[in-house]
Amino acid sequence: MGAWDDEPGVVQLPDGRNVRGTGIKRPRGRLGQPEFAVYLLGRDPGVLAWPSRWVRWGDFCLPRDPADAIDALREVHERAAAERVEIACRGGIGRTGTALAVLATLSGVPPTQAVDWVRKHYHPRAVETRRQRAWVASDPAGATRPGSSTG
Repeated sequence: MGAWDDEPGVVQLPDGRNVRGTGIKRPRGRLGQPEFAVYLLGRDPGVLAWPSRWVRWGDFCLPRDPADAIDALREVHERAAAERVEIACRGGIGRTGTALAVLATLSGVPPTQAVDWVRKHYHPRAVETRRQRAWVASDPAGATRPGSSTG
């Protein structure tokens, strides 16, 4: 497989990697399947159709375990170089947008500009809460710290 076709929700990060953002309540229909997915939900989605990872993350909140969330997002970023990867929450806007903003920082976008970047390239209401916006701006993945690696 490898690359996403021109499908809804696919975002090309500044480093050229593609990640599909979506919501699990959206019908999949004829959309292609990911080779790996991360689900940002309060409860385990129980997806068994493809390899996936669940990050415990309640609606309108921050991840319960931020280190686990960052580890999952680093895995998404790494896999996106060669695989079809997907990030999804329930509606596909707040938590998914927050995760995509963190991925943007791993791809070179300054953390203080990542929310604007993801709103321009993914969804105009992405990263819904003040706490989510502050978390992205705090550079939780350490993308701009000395010695950090973006890929």
